[in-house]
Amino acid sequence: MSEPEESAEIRAALVRLRRATGLPVAFGGLVRGARTAGTLRIAELSGAATGALRGLGVCSGNGLGGKSMALSRPCGVTDYRTARHISHEYDAAVAAEGLRAVVAVPVVVGRSVRGVLYGALREALPLGERTLDAAMAAARDVEQALVARDEAQRLLARARTRAPAAGASGWEEVRQAHGVLRTLAPRVADPALREELLAVCGRLAAAAAPASHPLRVALTPREVDVLAMVASGATNATAARRLGLRPETVKGYLRSAMRKLSAHTRLEAVVCARRAGLLP
Repeated sequence: MSEPEESAEIRAALVRLRRATGLPVAFGGLVRGARTAGTLRIAELSGAATGALRGLGVCSGNGLGGKSMALSRPCGVTDYRTARHISHEYDAAVAAEGLRAVVAVPVVVGRSVRGVLYGALREALPLGERTLDAAMAAARDVEQALVARDEAQRLLARARTRAPAAGASGWEEVRQAHGVLRTLAPRVADPALREELLAVCGRLAAAAAPASHPLRVALTPREVDVLAMVASGATNATAARRLGLRPETVKGYLRSAMRKLSAHTRLEAVVCARRAGLLP
């Protein structure tokens, strides 16, 4: 994930965390270096009164965030400066910001800690379950963005370097990749990568279009997304879940696409979309 994109993802998660909990301060960042033993760099602050925490490097095992990284689970303290179950390498920065009660939640992808989000009070008060749940939800948002980015880059690399194999099995692999890329594209925050994903989808679809007498049909991106899901065998409910839409919305896009393609069934719509070079 590029640094500008990383900053945007973390910043948005911190804003959601503060809004959901009412905590005055939130901060965090992603791990640099080896994903299992790198250094967490505090890149984003929300609600901070000073810049004491910005750029702070947190090593696994050190301080509250480092403990959260080492254990791969949320950790919290009611009063940071007197807490006995953490080390105190970062007390000066925490004290400069005036923080007391702090919760740290790891961002975990697979089995690797990729970052940590913190929420904090300037008073020594217990942080309840509602606060912990909100912090975990914010971390999950960042995790999903990282997963989408990683998967998009993996599939994009395959699409750049591998031509479709001959035969039905080769085209089936292309169609599966196309469907996944269409699903991931709206979830990728980096506009350049999102445009490249959609461009690759277009090339994969065009490769399967007949060389002569292609159909001239203009579908919206969401209509193509829904048809790609249908082509993969997904039900409306499954397509809705993967695309982040309501089932009724999926039905609406499907009906619209069928009308434009002059198709009477879902299967016929997929066939027509392939003839038009909209699906591989």
